[in-house]
Amino acid sequence: MAVAIHPAVDNGVKKGSADFQGGTLVCKCTTNPVKVEIKSQTAHNHVCGCTQCWRPKGVLFSQIAVVSRDKVNVTENGNKLAPVDPTKTIVRFACKDCGTHMYGRIENNKHAFYGLDFVHTELSKESGWSEPTFAAFVSSIIEAGADPKNMGAVRGRLTELGLAPYDCLSPPLMDAIATNAAKLSGVLKA
Repeated sequence: MAVAIHPAVDNGVKKGSADFQGGTLVCKCTTNPVKVEIKSQTAHNHVCGCTQCWRPKGVLFSQIAVVSRDKVNVTENGNKLAPVDPTKTIVRFACKDCGTHMYGRIENNKHAFYGLDFVHTELSKESGWSEPTFAAFVSSIIEAGADPKNMGAVRGRLTELGLAPYDCLSPPLMDAIATNAAKLSGVLKA
């Protein structure tokens, strides 16, 4: 039996649509759900093993992508949103009733990802969102309770799905972080 990674990819990774223009994320509440409109296609969609990202109960990885923060708008029941931990680099806003993370925001304007919000496209009924292309922080699933002896099978399944497993971020994202750090230090001129 194949290792279950996340319901959105377990039956194969669905290709996104180049002309997709966004949709609405909805929390798990059955009444008065929080709704967040995303007015753009997402980028850098991936499955993430970190212990900070929200994931459905019993799932090894979360699925998360980024979008420009000016394309994110809470449209319904925003009064139910609260920061999970305002001291974290990515301040994740979750529904106080069901616990679903709706988006994460970086407020530090010196951070390489400042201006991008982190969103869970699986919370949308619309199809066409960018597909996940890699797996980040794979070893971190152990910190969330995964059996270390099963990591070979996990990495094998990720590779089978076409999701290159990293224990950090993908090379382009690591390059963006290093470029930002070099600019801030003056080593690289803007």
